[in-house]
Amino acid sequence: MQKAIIGKKVGMTQIFDESGKAIPVTVIAAGPCVVAQKKTAETDGYAAVQLGFGEVKESKLTKPEIGHLKKAEVGMMKHLKEFRLDNAAEMNVGDVVKADTFAVGDKVDVTGITKGHGYQGAVKRHGAQRTPTSHGGGPVHRHAGSMGSTSTPSRIFKGHIGAGQMGTEQVTVLNLDVVKVDADLGMLVIRGAIPGPKGGLVYVKSTVKHNKVKQAGADISKNPQKASGRNPQKASARG
Repeated sequence: MQKAIIGKKVGMTQIFDESGKAIPVTVIAAGPCVVAQKKTAETDGYAAVQLGFGEVKESKLTKPEIGHLKKAEVGMMKHLKEFRLDNAAEMNVGDVVKADTFAVGDKVDVTGITKGHGYQGAVKRHGAQRTPTSHGGGPVHRHAGSMGSTSTPSRIFKGHIGAGQMGTEQVTVLNLDVVKVDADLGMLVIRGAIPGPKGGLVYVKSTVKHNKVKQAGADISKNPQKASGRNPQKASARG
């Protein structure tokens, strides 16, 4: 069953498993979210729900937002996000989605806005190499340098690396593990790093990856020429 929730990134830390191994994790203050709108295949052509997160004063919202939320009778919400879920037909306007919707072991995709770094050069922005720092290199060691545009094609192709605004982009990290769920604190602990600064808004949704369960003996080759597929008896002694 697909799941989704809106939350805020608290920060990173580490926890220890039963064997004492350190696991880097990101803590997310997830929900509570309220269903502000429900879309169906009959009226909209597809099934989805719109979740609202973060209560806010009415004066902080626009008139269209206020009218939309008052119609749903769900209170004033700062953030609205639509999710297409396979169980959207079972949800109704006003339902509350909390952190305990997810369980330990779930695979999720986390979407956030990366940290902004302002206007940066090609070295920091794209990992470009510096020019030699000796033999008359001049004060241009971190410049982009020549782009190689000659009479043909006499222009620079789109997408070429160069200086520019860095960060503040929507990024999704796929297939992360939910390590811990705290329903009382509304907290999700997810293995690994997620995009965005502390306090940044994130969307957590069931992963789009297809995780297959590895069957017993799946790593044993059926090729008799490979060591993993041979019998304990030597191949030269068989037959």
